[in-house]
Amino acid sequence: MNDTQGSGLSRRTVIQAAGAAAAAYSLIGTTAGTARADDRPEAADRLVVHSVPGALPINTSYVVKARTPGGQWKPVPVLRATTKTINEKTGGGIVRPTSVANVDFTGTVEIEVKSAKGAIGSARIRPLSYDIPHEVSGDTITFSLSEPRNLSIEIDGDIYGNLQLHANPIEKTRPEADDPDVLYYGPGLHTPTGGVVKVPSGKTVYLAGGAVLKARVEFVKVENARLLGRGIIWDSDAATLVQYSKNIEIDGILVLNPKSGYSCTIGQSKQVTVRNLHSYSSGQWGDGIDVFSSEDVLIEGVWMRNSDDCIAIYAHRWDYYGDCRNVTVRDSTLWADIAHPVNMGTHGNPEKPETIENIVFSNIDILQHREPQVLYQGCFALNPGDSNLIRGVRIQDVRVEDFTWGQLFNMRVMANRYNASPGRGIHDVYVRDLTYNGKNEHMPIMVGYDADRAVKNVTFQNLAINGTVIHQKMRKPGWYLMTDMVPMFANEHVKDLRFLDAATEAGTATPEITSATAATATARQVFNHLVTATQLPRSYDAEGLPPGLTVDKATGLISGTPQVPGSYEVTVSATNGLGTATKSLTLTVQHP
Repeated sequence: MNDTQGSGLSRRTVIQAAGAAAAAYSLIGTTAGTARADDRPEAADRLVVHSVPGALPINTSYVVKARTPGGQWKPVPVLRATTKTINEKTGGGIVRPTSVANVDFTGTVEIEVKSAKGAIGSARIRPLSYDIPHEVSGDTITFSLSEPRNLSIEIDGDIYGNLQLHANPIEKTRPEADDPDVLYYGPGLHTPTGGVVKVPSGKTVYLAGGAVLKARVEFVKVENARLLGRGIIWDSDAATLVQYSKNIEIDGILVLNPKSGYSCTIGQSKQVTVRNLHSYSSGQWGDGIDVFSSEDVLIEGVWMRNSDDCIAIYAHRWDYYGDCRNVTVRDSTLWADIAHPVNMGTHGNPEKPETIENIVFSNIDILQHREPQVLYQGCFALNPGDSNLIRGVRIQDVRVEDFTWGQLFNMRVMANRYNASPGRGIHDVYVRDLTYNGKNEHMPIMVGYDADRAVKNVTFQNLAINGTVIHQKMRKPGWYLMTDMVPMFANEHVKDLRFLDAATEAGTATPEITSATAATATARQVFNHLVTATQLPRSYDAEGLPPGLTVDKATGLISGTPQVPGSYEVTVSATNGLGTATKSLTLTVQHP
């Protein structure tokens, strides 16, 4: 069955790369009593294609159609986004057009992509880890999808004039336009006065499919608020701002080329979830998602193609103060046309030193990193300055495809032009199951500032470079360092650096759980609690969770939307090859 109706609040399937377990998330809004439910069976083949207003820029490089098996082909609008790279000789920006298309579906959908350039010599669909079969005939590529995906379709190796396809799950419920707790934007172009939408506490901003909002959405000193839908934020001064707020959810929005600034800023806030956000930028300081001095943040299922850092995690900057901790990024795809896919630690408060800790990246595909400046390279850049300390970082299940220009890692305690003092160190980093296949990587670096501001306790396990696992048992000349086998430069202020194969136990003792013994959630609002432990656990669990919450056994993140107020005694656990540790967690779910 095909339809072109509007859509609303969602139940979505998290995008997972090949080999990762699938998970489902049910989004239950504050307006559940007045939401329209779609109770048709999820297994049925359904397709939703949203129209776009005439003011939105369209790209004619591709003609895209979609259908359910045996159904009629539906035309899919192809939007024009822009990307930017740096001219390494002049420092100027090179802006290029690229194409973006969106569909929502359940079951199976068939996609047809026709190139305006004519006959196709070669084609690939990325991330390559999805291994999506496709057929090429003349000027047309066809393929099928049976689960949501964010994809890049590339013809004859062109990564700039490519087509990005966001194949989303169909939203299960949607609010009524006259609901008093919803700021509802229906299909069409919306230009609010002043270019800003301020969201009050307890309210939901809903951008229906086909809605285009030419404004920034702000959550400032509010609680229990949301931005949901399948609409677009376009040509705004930055896109979303979460500041001094709590229990905030952003889901399903496409950010298309802000004039300047970040697609999402999270500053000095708690309990923030950003899900299924798609971002394109070509402006100055065109970061994707930047997190400052915040706690209990979940970023999942996002696609970031940006003209600066895709994901940045800092402590103090501007008017944000305090440590930054318990941030999880999972099931996402990062594409940095400038700077880093991931940057961490640059900004802080030398007058009152801060800590960035308990940071997790899990199930990540990195498709591009292009940065001519050596000191600003790194697919994963851990660069504490301003007296920051970075500790407790886990990077796992990551696939890095061949990028254009940069380093795989840059772990460097530093003081650059943005800093008033060096960082305090980088401690306790665990990189597991990371693969890189390519030929353009520059030598990674790992540099402590001095003996007191060192890099300590870094473990790489099952690090595979072009098919070779780097580990301490591998054959090598006796006088070589292990870092020579990557190759990687590590200076004299790097201590306890290990390279292990997949079979070797990374811990030296049974884990000890270090996360809090009590936490408070709010009924029908997003909640995140990261279970942390010593001794490099391989899995986590939680028993006795309230309805609406689940535990990610790979990361230790307890997340979801609790439904029933009350006090729950939860037993959390962490396991490595030497044993399992348990601890009680008193989880209180309070009334909204």
